[in-house]
Amino acid sequence: MGNQFAWNHRYDIGVDVIDQEHQKLFRILNKLFDLGQEEKKSQWICREAVKYFKDHAIQHFLDEEEYMESIGYAELEMHKRIHRNFRETTLPALEKELELTDYSEESVDHFLGVCAGWLIGHTMIEDQAIVNGAPLKQWENLMPEEEQAVMKQTIASQLHGMFQLRPRMISNCYGGEKFGNGIYYRLIYKTKEKKKWEFLLVFEEQLIVSTIGSVIDTKAKAVNTMLMNAARYTARQLIGHIKEHFPSLKESEVQSEQLLNYEQFQKIFEKNSPQFSLLFDTGKGYFAYCMTTSDTFTDEDGISIITENAMANIEKYLNQNKAEKAASEAKRKLLVVDDSEFMLQMMQQLFGSDYDVVTATSGLSAFRSITLSRPDLVLLDYEMPVCNGNQILEMIRSEKEFADIPIIFLTSRVDKESVTKVLELKPQGYLSKSLAPDKVKKEVDLFFEGKGQAARAR
Repeated sequence: MGNQFAWNHRYDIGVDVIDQEHQKLFRILNKLFDLGQEEKKSQWICREAVKYFKDHAIQHFLDEEEYMESIGYAELEMHKRIHRNFRETTLPALEKELELTDYSEESVDHFLGVCAGWLIGHTMIEDQAIVNGAPLKQWENLMPEEEQAVMKQTIASQLHGMFQLRPRMISNCYGGEKFGNGIYYRLIYKTKEKKKWEFLLVFEEQLIVSTIGSVIDTKAKAVNTMLMNAARYTARQLIGHIKEHFPSLKESEVQSEQLLNYEQFQKIFEKNSPQFSLLFDTGKGYFAYCMTTSDTFTDEDGISIITENAMANIEKYLNQNKAEKAASEAKRKLLVVDDSEFMLQMMQQLFGSDYDVVTATSGLSAFRSITLSRPDLVLLDYEMPVCNGNQILEMIRSEKEFADIPIIFLTSRVDKESVTKVLELKPQGYLSKSLAPDKVKKEVDLFFEGKGQAARAR
């Protein structure tokens, strides 16, 4: 772990009274970090340092609000609301945890991670908007295509502003495909009218390490608890900025916060059908943003995060994530493409114990999966609507980097004419859907062992 929070002058907004306080708040966090690492630290000194940080933060809020009022800043009330939430909700909860644990190293780390993440997000999103941003426009009356374009532009702009990334949108209809070692973060907000809004953010692990990690100045090669806490609150600032565009969301409060594994994320994604589902390549790793609204969201089996259990549950999640990553890397990756959910579920059950199975229901989804995470073998349904197996095969082989990925067709037709057409496409083989599941499994096993005869139908 590094020993400081690294201030960067690109965080400056050009208003001395605000910039000086930002730097001072980071210096106080650095002092707290040093205290938290001392084995014989004084609880009294830690308590005074926390109080010092809180007092400066509150004074900073007042100075900032006074400046915004002096220039007639249009989003003053929104900014006040963000300050009030941090001052009246986040800080008291963190202080309570510090007191209950006698300022343990874990609770100090939690305090530091949350405050650093909040400061990064607030400085680079809300505070930069004071001098650089146009007034927020409401999106709820825009046409769907316009909403998508504005959402894409907003997210790309914020990722660039916070971390100097130049994100490229890969898809505006991300289908929930797995990529890299993913961190799956879920927030549910509830309005006064009891309407619920769900946000699902997916970070490739290396993205958090290379962005948040550079601010916290850590040498970590993987996400740790402090990085995860900072990432959570930076993500909250991003979501907070976006939800201000929706009048019905302005007064909403966080009802639930969860960390999910991929299977939990996929289940929620498929059930809730996001109205925004954007996938970006940031140059440092992939990032997906999904958003939807409903009256009936339910908590799934993810790891719930509240202040009292945050450190333990985040550590639990990261340990599980590490174990799942190791197990996945030890297995061959198998992509199954079929428009039948029943067939995909059957293949998942058939191969799941021995292979890392990824599924896709369309040619577009299949190609996106291959782009995000190269498989060792593709089992491809030959008879698919819209874009059939032949077209998908041609699409894959048209890309030089994917041309050598082995593909075995799944087909329900085994008459001579149909088989001839399949073989003309020169796949690595074909399998009849009428084969017994154990024989299908055996053929794939033999293929990977190099003993298969291009997997023929029986």
